[in-house]
Amino acid sequence: MAKPNKKLPTKTVDIFCKNCQQQLFKYHKGGKGALVKCFKERVAQDYTVNPCICPKCEQVFARETLVRGTPAYKMIGGKVTFK
Repeated sequence: MAKPNKKLPTKTVDIFCKNCQQQLFKYHKGGKGALVKCFKERVAQDYTVNPCICPKCEQVFARETLVRGTPAYKMIGGKVTFK
């Protein structure tokens, strides 16, 4: 499998906790699809204190994993939203 593109997409999205609406990340997202994973190298700003845990309501919203050999956060369905 191929690694993700090194050139970051210009579009950034804000990722929020679905439970408390706390902002979690500012992320360089490519494409129009759903948010399934976030590559760590594409995170522009990280507002979390502990990885994968919302700083406000302390709900786990993702799991750390390797996708195509690159570190990423795999989002848990229904825990996050993005604009």
